Amino acid sequence: MICDREQTRAARIDALAAGRWDVLVIGGGIVGAGVARDAAMRGLCVALVEQHDFAFGTSSRTSRLLHGGMRYLAQGRLGLVYQASREKRTLHRIAPHLAEPLAFVFPAYQGSGWPLWQLRLGVKLYDLLCGGRNLGPSSALDFQRTLEHVPGLSQQKLAGAVRYYDGLTNDARLVFDTLRSAVDHGAIVCNYCRLDEASPAANGWTCRVCDVETGRRHELHARSIVNATGPWGSTFPQSRLRLRLTKGVHVVMDRQRLPIPDALVMTEESRLLFAIPWGQRVILGTTDTDYHGPPEAVRAEPADLEYILTNVNRFFPKAGLELADVRSTWAGVRPLLADYRGRPSDISRAHRIVMAAPGWVDVAGGKLTTYRLIAEQTVDLLVRFLGNVKRRCPTAEKPLLAGCDGPQGSGILPPQPSAERVQYYCTREWAMHLDDVMIRRTSWRHYLADHEALADQVATWMAETLGWDSQRLSEERSRYREVAG
Repeated sequence: MICDREQTRAARIDALAAGRWDVLVIGGGIVGAGVARDAAMRGLCVALVEQHDFAFGTSSRTSRLLHGGMRYLAQGRLGLVYQASREKRTLHRIAPHLAEPLAFVFPAYQGSGWPLWQLRLGVKLYDLLCGGRNLGPSSALDFQRTLEHVPGLSQQKLAGAVRYYDGLTNDARLVFDTLRSAVDHGAIVCNYCRLDEASPAANGWTCRVCDVETGRRHELHARSIVNATGPWGSTFPQSRLRLRLTKGVHVVMDRQRLPIPDALVMTEESRLLFAIPWGQRVILGTTDTDYHGPPEAVRAEPADLEYILTNVNRFFPKAGLELADVRSTWAGVRPLLADYRGRPSDISRAHRIVMAAPGWVDVAGGKLTTYRLIAEQTVDLLVRFLGNVKRRCPTAEKPLLAGCDGPQGSGILPPQPSAERVQYYCTREWAMHLDDVMIRRTSWRHYLADHEALADQVATWMAETLGWDSQRLSEERSRYREVAG
């Protein structure tokens, strides 16, 4: 059998239209990718469609953390913390290149609402909820050791700190590697392909999909459909999802402006913000505000940046961070389960899986860290419905990239640009537009100072691989400038 990643786009679209699928997954973010991988590894015939690029939405706009959630621990949501902590360790085992241990320093200030004694107890409980096998041991720091470890930290009312471990990942790369695994187990995946209509039919659903790139429409049959479209999840007439969308903004700047050795937790009332070391850069964020616009149109606004910089400067008063220090930003939409009691940061990150109609499964909520568990529970439900698969879920044991080709090693930091690498993204990882490569497959937009000049070179390399003419080349460069801001 020809591996799907070796097929042309036209061949994949034809295979999609010609197939009769056990499962059609709608949505190419991390949950959809996880469902496709799990279902394919259990022997189901799986297809996945995504109206934009894979990882276009929430799944490339996170804090890039694998974490149990210290804030959820303080809220008493021990079940969620336990699930996420277990999954964090699972991902470290099956995808070590995308789950690097990362130490966090959480300073305690008198009168802040996060007393030092509580944090000390909290990190010990955190380690226990990781089964006593966290990615590193927690410890307590007194006043002096805290300042020695984090130079420049505000001393006013500082009581000390705790140090604990979570994981650093590359959210979009986690999506692509999961999709690569799904395809190598027989799934067909198509980006820029939209589900326009689904109607009940004998033994399943008749689905009409549109190739967004060409405008061609196709009809296919699926025994079941998984709606894993995140913030777009409630737009389908079959869906029973009710979502509360919130916006999260992140800022990237040079690490020289904030030379922290570990990640730092900063408090703003009951909210937590992070400063996260990322190679030569540092990621600051995130905001958590209600969002009412189209998910694809979310942007970082000046007020968002001001909020982040103001709070970071409060913890590092000598840093004097300004808007001019911002190298890049990204903004995403969280698809939280509808609950309008309290502030957005108070809403549970629990997930929900429901069969809204025979064979139609809605999936919503959850966290990047728990995507594999969400996928497992979703496919368990499908297996019970379809009734012809008895295999247990193998995704917690099988390495993510077992037997796969392509770039390996650590996937956290952006790779070095090269024509060969760009060619690989186009021919083996489904890149179709310049921003597909510059933003999601590499993070060059967010990491490299000369990303605009590099984008021109990458566009030339893509043109050679994909056969773009001069007009298409110009259009792609213009599209990138608009998307990249």
